[in-house]
This record gives sequence, structure tokens and C-alpha cells, in this order.
Amino acid sequence: MEYEIIWSIKAAGQMRSLDRSVAKRIHEKVDQLYQNPERFVEKLVRYPYYRLRVGDYRVILDIKHESVRILILKVGPRSKIYER
Repeated sequence: MEYEIIWSIKAAGQMRSLDRSVAKRIHEKVDQLYQNPERFVEKLVRYPYYRLRVGDYRVILDIKHESVRILILKVGPRSKIYER
């Protein structure tokens, strides 16, 4: 079963502002989530979301098992991604 990956408008904008090489690494890592997303992500404490680590960058995402979708919510450097 393959998951559909959906990028939020906010996450897509954050990706455009990143260096091309960093954005490419993040895209490659996110593409690995299609088959088995739990293999690569960790659950966030006190939040219903997950994080994917890509070097010094983090991708915050939500996994919807019932609709077989992954929603990418935020992308950014580790030092700033957890700020509200």
C-alpha cells in the first residue's frame, strides 16, 4: 500500500526558500515515506505529529492511516522548526 504525499502551502513555500541542494535532500528523504512511513519518522512528544530528520533540517508531518495520506506541514532548520 502506497501513501499519497501532500505538501501544505506553508511547507511548499518553506522548501522554495531553502538552498537547492538541501531541498533536493529533503525531497529524496520524503520520497522514501511512500511505502512505510513509520520506518523513518519519530512521533513528537505532546503533539499528534511526526518528524523526519534530514541532517540539520526537520520535516513535520501528519500520517493519516485511514485515508493513506501523509501531509507535510512544516520544513525548516532544527533550531527554528519547533517554534510556533
